[in-house]
Amino acid sequence: MATRRSSPHRLLTALEWPRAAFEASTLPAAWPVLRSAPRGDGHPVLVLPGYAAGDASTAALRAYLRALGHRAHRWRLGWNLGLEDGVGGRLLARLDALHARTGRAVSLVGWSLGGVYARELAKLAPGRVRLVVTLGSPFGMNRGGVGWLASMVHGQTARPASRISDPPPVPSTAIVSRTDGIAGFHACLEAPGEGRENLEVPGSHVGLGLNPLVLYAIADRLAQPEGAWKSFDRSGLRSVLYGRVQ
Repeated sequence: MATRRSSPHRLLTALEWPRAAFEASTLPAAWPVLRSAPRGDGHPVLVLPGYAAGDASTAALRAYLRALGHRAHRWRLGWNLGLEDGVGGRLLARLDALHARTGRAVSLVGWSLGGVYARELAKLAPGRVRLVVTLGSPFGMNRGGVGWLASMVHGQTARPASRISDPPPVPSTAIVSRTDGIAGFHACLEAPGEGRENLEVPGSHVGLGLNPLVLYAIADRLAQPEGAWKSFDRSGLRSVLYGRVQ
């Protein structure tokens, strides 16, 4: 029986930055299509950066979402080097503050490690989270929910109530790439189930937040009416651009 590759091919990893630069360079040409994406209803969206990144890395994504009517917010916790106080500390407080200020459930968009945080936040506070979108987030890397990934998410001494690989209790979309040279592909897949989906795009890991296909998909997911989640429409040309992962 063939086994799944546990880590990305070295060539994909070596080419991450050049591929990311190419993806970013396609944004101007893609802008007319990106601008036509469904508009938001003004609910708050908290955008979480990946490992060793900060709010600057998500600036373009947040600006795009704001242009479509979303209230996109920074995480305001500096460089993402893991959460010493766990997701139940300052990050949960940030979520609570946005919810209290607006009186509305918050959508969470997390890139890489930020997506792992987003799923865990939704488990801690499902009544305050509208939906989750993850970008190349390796929540399936450690099926037991222990080890270095758990310590990055829950702190050194915290004991999570659920495994990191367990799905959140709110609608979730995992955006993944088979050519992800950092997190890999299989580690980023959401488990099949109602209210959950995997959406495959071509691209790098470093460029996910600047990939026009990813930006459009995020906008589409966030524009859904609250409580009326449906899977991404892949009819027509979208069936070529976006892969469905079973």
